[in-house]
Amino acid sequence: MMMFTKSILLLYRHVSTTTVFSKLPPKSKKIALTQAQHVLTDYLHATRSLPYPYADQIAKNSFLSLSNLISKLQGGSFTFNSLVKFLRYNPINEFEFFFESIGISYSKVHSFLPHNKFFFSEDGSLLDAASVLSEFGFPWDKLGLLYVETGGSVFKRSVVELKGRLCFFKRYGFCNVQVIGMCLAFPFLFLHEEEQGQFHGLLDDLKLVFLDFDLAGSVEGSVDSWYEVCRKIRVFYDLNDDGKYNIGELIGRNKSVILEHGEEELIRKVEYFCKFGVKKEEVALLILQGSELLNINLETPVINVLKLLKHVGLSSEDLEDVRRNYGHVLGTIKMSNLPSVMRALGLHEWFFNKLKDGDHQLLMSYITTYPNEDQDKDYLRGLETIRVSRTPIHNMNKLNFLHALGFGENGFTMSILNDLHGNVSELQERFDCLMNSGIEFSKVCKMITIRPRILSQNPEILVQKINFLCQEMGNNIEILVAFPAFLCHDLESRIKPRYRFHMWVKERGLTKKNYSIASMIATSNKNFVARISRIHPAAPKHWFEQFYPSKLASE
Repeated sequence: MMMFTKSILLLYRHVSTTTVFSKLPPKSKKIALTQAQHVLTDYLHATRSLPYPYADQIAKNSFLSLSNLISKLQGGSFTFNSLVKFLRYNPINEFEFFFESIGISYSKVHSFLPHNKFFFSEDGSLLDAASVLSEFGFPWDKLGLLYVETGGSVFKRSVVELKGRLCFFKRYGFCNVQVIGMCLAFPFLFLHEEEQGQFHGLLDDLKLVFLDFDLAGSVEGSVDSWYEVCRKIRVFYDLNDDGKYNIGELIGRNKSVILEHGEEELIRKVEYFCKFGVKKEEVALLILQGSELLNINLETPVINVLKLLKHVGLSSEDLEDVRRNYGHVLGTIKMSNLPSVMRALGLHEWFFNKLKDGDHQLLMSYITTYPNEDQDKDYLRGLETIRVSRTPIHNMNKLNFLHALGFGENGFTMSILNDLHGNVSELQERFDCLMNSGIEFSKVCKMITIRPRILSQNPEILVQKINFLCQEMGNNIEILVAFPAFLCHDLESRIKPRYRFHMWVKERGLTKKNYSIASMIATSNKNFVARISRIHPAAPKHWFEQFYPSKLASE
């Protein structure tokens, strides 16, 4: 009854502004909507010969389709008889109402409608399949999950096939509500076994968890409860694509993770630990074996990078290396940025393995031991400068972008903000471009510390420069780590002509010296010309005429 009332209220919101209802008082609108659903139920049952339970389900759950139908009524106010009369002369597309009623978003319904078919009498397979599933206990308004996830193949099965598959699940030892929860969370269970290789492995895992480890004894016996449980199990199942771990046994031995934590919470924690750049199955193992981590606030606590590294066991030698070579990550950070900080240090795998191998308690004890950390004074002054600037929101977005890359709350981070041009999405696109070229995360961050303006380059131009460096110049991309300024020079007016002139000089035997890319590209025009004049008196003339036919520009 409560579900029916909610349906009426939802439909009321959608149609209360249509022409036929606009003049009705609120109470009359609700009555009219209830009448409209009754009319549609009677039409589908009495006129179109649908069994009453299915006609009723379609009418109750096709809110927007019914709204559109009502909006087509012309002239006068809505009445029971006006809709009856309309349906008598204007048959509806029954598939449209059906697809919405089984839970498919109305905005996507039209992409699923069969071509040149309006009535179930033209293709009864959909309704037959829905009938079998509904009679087994599947909620009518969730059948769309099965349809969308399997590309509609479930609803193309014969009644005999569907009943056979459901009976097979029960012979495995599962009860009806467990079968329903499993199938809604793992719709591929309805595919033919030759179409997917996970079938028996998943069933064995679920049987192990539900029955052998007695998860069933702790779950309320309703469809919603089992669907929720199975969705949480799928979070971990999807992390174990290559089957490295016996995920069923891991979940069974740590079933409190499933019973005591919500799906969204599990997904947030999984996404957090995946940011360490490790394999997904290792994240599953970490969370299932270190369930205490689920109780930690991984967003807002403020931590000091050096103190944390020392706390979790980084050697004195390595700590000194961090101080000396990674000043951009030092200071305080928010816990939410910890994975990026570890990646910026190149310590992400080491830190993650420390957590996975049983030292996750160290992270928890650090938060308890150091609940409050003082922020760098230069950083705080920078925050005040941002606050009074002309574009405080834009500047804070850039600052948060740097923090998300692993830059700490320190004066250096503040000092490079003005060298970053563009909005956050543009900056991220440029960073991703460098990452996709094959440079490690930590090394891209180091490049930014040396030459921040590399993130002000257009991604297409970055790709062109990298391609020229690697393909025509024959250099390893790692050279950019030491000389990121290469990416800041103009490809057509600086990089190409100077490199090609250098090759011309070598090919003619005018010099045996191999100049570094930095000395070849970064040298000012004045010094470059002075250098080539020492190689050969006629070299400058040839440079200007053949490679750079323009006046010497002073720098």
